[in-house]
Amino acid sequence: MSPQARQPSAERLPPWLKVRFPAGERYQHIKGLLRTHQLHSVCEEARCPNIGECFNAGTATFMILGDVCTRSCAFCAVTSGRPRGIDYLEPYRLARSVDLLALDYVVITSVNRDDLPDGGADIFAASIRAIRRNNPRCRVEVLVPDFLGDRNALATVVEARPFVLGHNLETVPRLYERVRPKARYRRSLDLLARAKELDPGMLTKSGIMVGLGETREEILQVMADLRAVRCDILTSGQYLRPSQKHLPVERFYPPEEFESLAAQGRELGFRHVEAGPLVRSSYHAQRQVRLSHGRAGAAASASR
Repeated sequence: MSPQARQPSAERLPPWLKVRFPAGERYQHIKGLLRTHQLHSVCEEARCPNIGECFNAGTATFMILGDVCTRSCAFCAVTSGRPRGIDYLEPYRLARSVDLLALDYVVITSVNRDDLPDGGADIFAASIRAIRRNNPRCRVEVLVPDFLGDRNALATVVEARPFVLGHNLETVPRLYERVRPKARYRRSLDLLARAKELDPGMLTKSGIMVGLGETREEILQVMADLRAVRCDILTSGQYLRPSQKHLPVERFYPPEEFESLAAQGRELGFRHVEAGPLVRSSYHAQRQVRLSHGRAGAAASASR
């Protein structure tokens, strides 16, 4: 699984990466609901290839703190620039939308807000509490930024008791300067380690992309690093170039290589590994958690 020669800028997608054009009544309903309540979804902003499947299944990953990111990662389609203020009513509109969709599992992520003293942690916490206040049985998964290493900001989110706390490493350390120059690999690992220290019973999760020039050995080292900080769930999917200004795809991984990575992850001790060409961190998120509990239960039974 070593890198191959760089492919042309207009990459021709292999057959296993082709998806249907998003359409359907439920797809339009969710799009309309997001507009009505002035909310954003990472599904739209990051041009996720699974948007049609997920919206038609009645699920969406909400993106809080606006739609402008203070960072400009070379793989990401979200608009970068200078955000405008904070919308303190956003958590309540989000909770109302969750009610209208009758969701029992919600994923919340955000843009990076390095312009804010707490990186937006208060809005994350307020969103979790508002959803749970309306529906105590609803499980909330958050996918947080690194908060520039601010431990108090992370503690604010953890104290709101999300069911799962995720933070993506995205790629291997060697590629950070090119792929996500404002991030730090060790800082991201430390966040996941600290989250487990603050709440050992909370599930933690991370994700990595492939196809940017990494080697198999580098991927396996990232996976081992994640297990060393007791990360529970791992996702891995194919990087797809959002536009000509973003990094080109170095290689398309076939489905069987993702299956091999998933097997390696299980051997390392992850509760669940979701790996496949179209996998993204919140893809089938509720199913990921259900399977992670099943694996943990099986492991406990085997040890007795």
